[in-house]
Amino acid sequence: VRMAVCARLCGVGQSRRCRRRQREDPADQDTDTDPELEMDEEEEERIVGKMQAEAGPRCPGDGAARGPGVTSDPGAAAAPVRAAAGPTRLSCQPQACKGPGSPNSLLDLPPELLVEIFASLPGTTLPNLALVCKKFRHILNTETIWRRRCTEEFGMLEDLRKVEVVGMSSRELYVKLLHPYRHILGLWQPDIGPYGGLLNVVVDGLFIIGWMYLPPHDPRVDDPMRRRPLFRIHMWENNKATVECMYGHKGPHKGDIQTVKKDEFSTKCNQTDHHRMSGGRQEEFRTWLEEEWGRTLEDIFHEHMQELILMKFIYTSQYDNCLTYRRIYLPPPQPSDLLRPGLFKGTYGSHGLEIVMLSFHSNSAKGTKLTGDPNVPAGQLTLDIDLSRPIQLPDLEKQRSVEELSRLVMGEHEQVQRERAQGEERGPQAGRGRREQGAEGGAGGGDPGDEPPPAEGGAVPQVPSGRGSEPQPFVLPLGVMARTEVYPRTCRMCFYGTGLIAGHGFTSPERTPGMFVLFDDDRFGFIWLELKSFSLYSRITDRLPYAQAPSLKAFEEMLKNMQSWTS
Repeated sequence: VRMAVCARLCGVGQSRRCRRRQREDPADQDTDTDPELEMDEEEEERIVGKMQAEAGPRCPGDGAARGPGVTSDPGAAAAPVRAAAGPTRLSCQPQACKGPGSPNSLLDLPPELLVEIFASLPGTTLPNLALVCKKFRHILNTETIWRRRCTEEFGMLEDLRKVEVVGMSSRELYVKLLHPYRHILGLWQPDIGPYGGLLNVVVDGLFIIGWMYLPPHDPRVDDPMRRRPLFRIHMWENNKATVECMYGHKGPHKGDIQTVKKDEFSTKCNQTDHHRMSGGRQEEFRTWLEEEWGRTLEDIFHEHMQELILMKFIYTSQYDNCLTYRRIYLPPPQPSDLLRPGLFKGTYGSHGLEIVMLSFHSNSAKGTKLTGDPNVPAGQLTLDIDLSRPIQLPDLEKQRSVEELSRLVMGEHEQVQRERAQGEERGPQAGRGRREQGAEGGAGGGDPGDEPPPAEGGAVPQVPSGRGSEPQPFVLPLGVMARTEVYPRTCRMCFYGTGLIAGHGFTSPERTPGMFVLFDDDRFGFIWLELKSFSLYSRITDRLPYAQAPSLKAFEEMLKNMQSWTS
């Protein structure tokens, strides 16, 4: 925002009175300038006065007295532009400092060099730069500048050729579509009660599209994710951004998007009759069932599963694509992680496949649901793995015995309970840095980033790395149910952990012991000992731009808030 101030001090910008006169003359205005990005006049005068007072009289021969844009090296012209963001000591007599062959201001630079400088600036600063003078405003109409901003900020390459075909400029695309809606790009979780979801908003061609990501049909956990468009934004009508709802089977129709607050927005459909089908609710249900589960109701013989499917249809269809979304981030990777964190799709019995976010926190791994069910809703911590408690598998013959598995897991579980009881006896000081979760807590529980519990002797256990571990034979114990028999027959490492179970409506939640099995870089499993059930998880490999957390603290804060969103 100091670009205009810097230009004025260089003798380039307009005075306050001149700019007021320019705004009063409609013929001299730039209609594409964003009024929200203009600097307040009083603030500008304050900054100008302060910088002039700080400068004071300087020696005419002193190179430090040159204003921004005064340099003997034309190749260094980008440096004064960057310097405009901070306080700079400027001479009150810039003319006395002019050397032979040296430009006295940015206006003295050739237009092609100014185009290169302006194209390297963030697009959000360019409207302010257009306020400096008519020459700058004229140069900022150059397509090269806006084409580069579209490419560097939004990844548009081949798509920019389509812009010229439809008669739209790159500047119009940036100013009227990409810039106003940049805040909704990235990953979001819809507020659909216990079911949650995963929305990815991206620049797709000349559109901004919100794709709802759906797991593959149960139980094909290794299949790719499915996508369904929920809304799109384009500029094909009247040269302005238009929002369209894509829900239903009758094509695009009128919609609306509202930014509720930071990291939250809402969608609204203005023509919900486009969501209805001629055959009524029965036809809508049959179509939804085929899309969601890849089968008909007659193919599902389990009565409880039929009830769960019907319940989900009734609950989710009532929203009519009028939803609120909250931003989520991908877990930032750390060198010490057991495997690369990210998003996985996993089997959850009669609930089908669900999406889980795997993240690492010191000596624990946490699996957080992004999609959920009436028993354990989205946002809850479904898996909590203690990486300081590896489990050594016996030979294949003993692995087939569920009693042997129970002995190994319960041995670790009882040790955890004893250490917890001893910590409580020693008083609250022994548990500093940890948060007990009570009925919903468990081994290794706590907020992201909490200090890990010390091992025996007070030493913090080292988390082993799964990347260099030798594969070992693995087989599920007899009596342990799995949604699919297609699972890896070798694994790298196993750890003690707990999984969250609950009754319908998330009643009586508790953490139950189990075993985490690391198969490879993209797959892991969990054996729920009490349920005698096995869940297999496979990595989501889709490219997800704009989803990286700005910092580890921002990710941990999001993870902490996610549980309250869906509770």
